[in-house]
Amino acid sequence: MTIRSLLLGSTAALIAVSNARAVTTLAEPDPTEYVKICDVYGSGYVYISGTETCLRIGGFVRYDVGLFDHSRTSDVRTGEHQGTWQNNTRFTLKTWTGQETELGTVKTYTETRVNFGDHHTSVSDSSRSYAFNGDSILTFAWIQLGGLRVGKDWSAFDMFTGGAGDVLNQTPVPYGAFDTNVIQYYLDAGNGFSAVVSLEQGSGVVGTIDSYAPHVVGGLKYTHGWGAITGVAAYHNNYETLAAKVRVDINVTNELLLFGMFGYGSNGQLNYDSTNAVDAHGRGFYKIWGGNWAFWAGAAYELNEITSFNLQLSGDQLKNYGVAANVAYAFLPDFTVTAEVDYDRYGNSAVGKVKASNVNWTNANKKSSVGGILRFERSF
Repeated sequence: MTIRSLLLGSTAALIAVSNARAVTTLAEPDPTEYVKICDVYGSGYVYISGTETCLRIGGFVRYDVGLFDHSRTSDVRTGEHQGTWQNNTRFTLKTWTGQETELGTVKTYTETRVNFGDHHTSVSDSSRSYAFNGDSILTFAWIQLGGLRVGKDWSAFDMFTGGAGDVLNQTPVPYGAFDTNVIQYYLDAGNGFSAVVSLEQGSGVVGTIDSYAPHVVGGLKYTHGWGAITGVAAYHNNYETLAAKVRVDINVTNELLLFGMFGYGSNGQLNYDSTNAVDAHGRGFYKIWGGNWAFWAGAAYELNEITSFNLQLSGDQLKNYGVAANVAYAFLPDFTVTAEVDYDRYGNSAVGKVKASNVNWTNANKKSSVGGILRFERSF
């Protein structure tokens, strides 16, 4: 073989390699190599690259405006109590994961909230009447394997029965304190029967457990085509007190749903009016309404595919009463505007003086009040 032949062969080989590299570099990537859809757990999930775990990311942006007696403050010059309008913007980030394993389905859920405005997001902020950036709030962060769930959740005493209607203002008769760490087990027994047992830490000054023994919650539910019956009971270990709720849901038609819920709790050392930050959960972690008993009743009516009407009536033994009604209108998919009017009547103990629900703009300095809330919410 001559030197000329060697040079020509080497040149051809180099050109071939260069062309191959050029082809590899210029080839457009296949999108499926980067995002693989996971439809096992519903829409919006994708596989995390290199794993069998499915991930979904979502959340919402919300803007609330408080009007009338929901919006009271003091004049910065004279200190005189006067009407104003209050605002709060919230960004909520949610994540879901799921994976099939030899032990069953493993799921996680997280929800983190950040607020800006003069909406008091905690009792310690109740003295603030100006707009400010609130702290990030860890609302949920739990792991679930089959029916076993551990982590940060809302109490089974509040979640197993369902909420007290789709209204924005839950004062003056709150139905739950919500936040707690849990170890709980959900059982679906079939034929419409389900149950829950939950060991809970509680939260707040007098709500958090003060010994090795946790608070205990247990519940039973029967669901049928006509509706559901739910019962739940809680043992508050700190004060050795009991609280319970019974709820009935009735599906009158496909458009009209009715519910009624009754709560009862032993007072013990919790039978006092607590209106300051230190004793903000004076009635305990479970029975936070005034007196021994309380009730909530309401209706939800779907006017059409994009408009719904919601109503809630509530009251307790200490003569705190509330009426809330709203209309929710979906201007666009995942973009809803809700307008609500509320009437509150306070008796011997104004529960609305302390934080007890999603919205805490009630003016507890008056015996009765009328307020309004306008909410804009875009989910993604």
